[in-house]
Amino acid sequence: MKKLLLIITLISPIFCVAQKKGVAPKVFDLVIGTFTGDAPTASKGIYVYRFYEERGNVAYLSEVETPNPSFLAVSANQQFVYAVNENNGATPSTVSAFKFTKTTGKLELLNTQPSIGSPAYISVDKAQKNVFIANYGGGSMQVYPVNKDGSLGTSSQTIQDEGKGPNPSRQGAPHAHSAVLSPDEKYLMLSDLGIDKINIFRYKASKNPPLTPTDVPYFKTAGGSGPRHSDFAPNGKFMYNIQELTATISAFSYSGGELKELQTINMMPDGFKGTNGAADIHVSPDGLFLYATNRGTVNEIFVYAIDQETAKLTAVDHYPTGSTPRNFVIDPTGNYILVGSSNRVIVFKVNKATGKLVQINSGINMESAVCLKMIPVE
Repeated sequence: MKKLLLIITLISPIFCVAQKKGVAPKVFDLVIGTFTGDAPTASKGIYVYRFYEERGNVAYLSEVETPNPSFLAVSANQQFVYAVNENNGATPSTVSAFKFTKTTGKLELLNTQPSIGSPAYISVDKAQKNVFIANYGGGSMQVYPVNKDGSLGTSSQTIQDEGKGPNPSRQGAPHAHSAVLSPDEKYLMLSDLGIDKINIFRYKASKNPPLTPTDVPYFKTAGGSGPRHSDFAPNGKFMYNIQELTATISAFSYSGGELKELQTINMMPDGFKGTNGAADIHVSPDGLFLYATNRGTVNEIFVYAIDQETAKLTAVDHYPTGSTPRNFVIDPTGNYILVGSSNRVIVFKVNKATGKLVQINSGINMESAVCLKMIPVE
């Protein structure tokens, strides 16, 4: 039944293109990583949909089975997709490389490599020399060289965090949660939720090891905050970090691997008594707005205006997303935001002048969509 409904969706966008007398809309492949399971309705791996920017329509293309591909990265040449396979318990975690054909949306497994922990994040440099993973379980980061055919070599570097934080239930050990390269890719920012640190490394792909600590090797966030994900403004001068446990967002000035805190704001009002689970953060392509999600009791996406001189944030609005908005993507045109929740991918239309959102009658019924990436087709 699911695929029958998606075939109907596919016909609709094609009809719309015909009505434009040959003027095709901007088209993207939407690649979705999921938590997988055994139930008949559970997700099975990575799914690929066609996203039509003109009206926000989506259409099913393909899928590939792979266990718990909870975070994805796309190579700069758009020919490869990399996934962590976040397995807990008896099954070891791995990292997978896939060949990707964007004309058809087909993914083909190239190889897998073992991870020493439970990975929650993956990124790849623009030169396609190395892939980086953050192991939430075990609190380490690993580097994997990329072979000429796009497959992954054996891990070439492991960086192990040490320590703990003041929240005993969540910070009894290091929990590396994201590995984000600076815009010039000379530095890498590793957020560790378990020890309240953003670790900073110099990156040189030609060196062995490729990552070395900077002179100021980390930025310490507030105790018990739990730094999770980071994103840079398009101008490369500012970086933003979302902290999961306190649902706070910090704005930094950035230059040459150095972070200077400019502002830290609370997503929730004073006196909030619910459960926080701040998750994902992205700056709009024009750099005017920042979007962030909070799970737990709230389950909303928040909008902030960015002061173009000071980088400071001002709250604009917030919108319900369905339960557990773990990850979202802003389409490259800046016109839509797609949010993955526990049972649906929701599509919002963006007012690019105000940053405000309107949910549209589009989306995908899907269990546990936890990572979304967009790849231009045209």
